[in-house]
Amino acid sequence: MNPARLSLFQAAFVIAWRDFVAVLFSRAFFFFLLGPLFPVIVGAMAGSIGVRVAQTEGPVIGIAMSAPDRDALIAAHERLAPRLGGNLPAMRPVNGAAADPGTELTRPGANWAAIISGTLSQPVLTGPGDAIDHWQGPISLLAAEAIAGNAREFPTVTLSAIATSGAKENSGRLRTAQAAQTLLFLLTMLLAGMVLSNLVEEKGNKVIEILAAAIPMDAVFLGKLFAMLGVSLVGIAVWTAVGGALFALAGHSLPALPVPAVGWPRFLLLGVAYFGMAYLLLGSIFLAIGAMAATVRDVQTLSMPVTMLQLIVFFFASYALTQPDGPVEWAAIAFPLSSPFAMLARAAREPALWPHIAALLWQALAVGIFVRTGAAMFRRRVMKSAGARGKRGGLGSALRNLFARTPDEAQPADKVSAQPR
Repeated sequence: MNPARLSLFQAAFVIAWRDFVAVLFSRAFFFFLLGPLFPVIVGAMAGSIGVRVAQTEGPVIGIAMSAPDRDALIAAHERLAPRLGGNLPAMRPVNGAAADPGTELTRPGANWAAIISGTLSQPVLTGPGDAIDHWQGPISLLAAEAIAGNAREFPTVTLSAIATSGAKENSGRLRTAQAAQTLLFLLTMLLAGMVLSNLVEEKGNKVIEILAAAIPMDAVFLGKLFAMLGVSLVGIAVWTAVGGALFALAGHSLPALPVPAVGWPRFLLLGVAYFGMAYLLLGSIFLAIGAMAATVRDVQTLSMPVTMLQLIVFFFASYALTQPDGPVEWAAIAFPLSSPFAMLARAAREPALWPHIAALLWQALAVGIFVRTGAAMFRRRVMKSAGARGKRGGLGSALRNLFARTPDEAQPADKVSAQPR
């Protein structure tokens, strides 16, 4: 089949499938998948260890009093501890009522936060200055309760709770919007670089010039963009599966985000759509950079401003969260690079769906403009020279030879170019 007869989208599909299969089944992609999993696993292990450490016994207040006073104070602590809200550590008797509090506090291996000595009517609290100032009032209350005994009754407070409030709901949705924006930014920056590395590699071994001589450059750029987008979605699916398993193991120890305004199913679908648009927008810029770069050093030099621009775009969209329905938010929605971030945050705050349809259409139009601009830049910089034009006929002939049905139909590229016109 003659590749020149392929339409733009057919040629883009051929390029996309070729790159998708080549990257997906490469050894490097396997190690690429493992890269982000290591910090997640280490973070989960560190969090689990931190929870276990937090559950170990904390500091204890020692009681160095006579047996009757000590027992009465411990009983008062057991009665009032639920009402004090954890403002006091646990209390335990010190071995030997006559022990010197200062010596006992500095004894090696001791876990005393402070020591109470004296009597119930005249308690003495020994310990660090900041701690005993904080505990002075609660211990005075305990001593009074210990002296009064069970004769003192505490009134029962009736609570009237509501499910939520408007301010709490808005605050929760803002947290969901901010978390979604951060995740979208991290995934886009992590995965969009694959487009650039793929293009630079093929420029180095002249494969891109063979493709450009056979099919429209717009189709090459579109195919590469969607191929890397498909590879990125596969990677996200793997990471999501691992993250879901870790979440299931963690149980209820992880904080739950409030439900977005559009609901979780629609919010997740919009998140996938906006990730695709953010990836295509940034990837098209990276393709244009690859068209201008001749070496890997040029790529690093040119990609740094784009990375800084993306950080500014992210902070711009985050600032738009603080200005709902204001000029800043509408500017973030209108600017193509920040539009996916701003609209995903809006999905967490507002239940309307029609603005997202309009925003996705606008972002798709911006992707088309960026792709055509990058392809035009590539044609001007790579295929404009006389040598490139002369090579174009030879490369086209070589590519047609690859698609020739029989060996007799194929001709050497130099003979084809040398034939009289």
